[in-house]
Amino acid sequence: MQPVSVEYACLRDAPVLVTGGASGIGASLVAGFARQGARTAFIDIDDAAGAALVRSLEDAAHVPQFIQADLSRVSEAQAAVRRAAELLGGIKILVNNAARDDRHDPATISEAEWDASQAVNLKPLMFVTQAAVPYLEKASGAAIVNFSSIAYLLNMGDLPAYGAAKAGIIGLTKTLAGRFGPSGIRVNAVLPGMVVTERQKKLWLTDEGVARFVADRQCLKRPLEAIDMVGPCLFLASSQSAAMTAQSIIVDGGVF
Repeated sequence: MQPVSVEYACLRDAPVLVTGGASGIGASLVAGFARQGARTAFIDIDDAAGAALVRSLEDAAHVPQFIQADLSRVSEAQAAVRRAAELLGGIKILVNNAARDDRHDPATISEAEWDASQAVNLKPLMFVTQAAVPYLEKASGAAIVNFSSIAYLLNMGDLPAYGAAKAGIIGLTKTLAGRFGPSGIRVNAVLPGMVVTERQKKLWLTDEGVARFVADRQCLKRPLEAIDMVGPCLFLASSQSAAMTAQSIIVDGGVF
């Protein structure tokens, strides 16, 4: 897949913060905003991957700023947001992308496993947003893009905690849109389908399984890649979607 070719003038020099931006979908989002000329920062726990992504984007108009932090720790996550605002001169666009789709059996999942999943997949969305709102309120045309997933719609029996978190993101998206709409902040969500990332291939996906899912479930007969999520995210972050809020866009190749 080629990088997104559409240029959004409103994103040039805009201060953008992406969570979970060091790898997978997040890394593609960081690169996508950087190629738009945005001033981009990203938060991730993986120091090596974060540094590597910055090196790969050294030719961008604004080289992305990497902030290492554990988003499951509220005080650490909110400090990282404030640091990003310092580095960028504010925050206009927040992309809540961080996630871990670990598998669990509902019959045996422990309280600790449940809490650990929510601490990565749902809790940071609330408290990163809370820390970012004072900056977003000062920015004209501010937007939040939350990443959910179609996983909770697929009746997958091994994703109780992840599925619950991703469903919760839809509810939280609508709540935040209602609360902060009067301040001019739009809040929308993207629901990716089965995106083939390196982590997915290493832990869960096989070539045969991907081919079977694409053949049986998707209208578009090709595997989805992280770059496929960039265009929808840029659109929701841009002024082209200025009248959209409290909405969810499914990007799954036609499963639903």
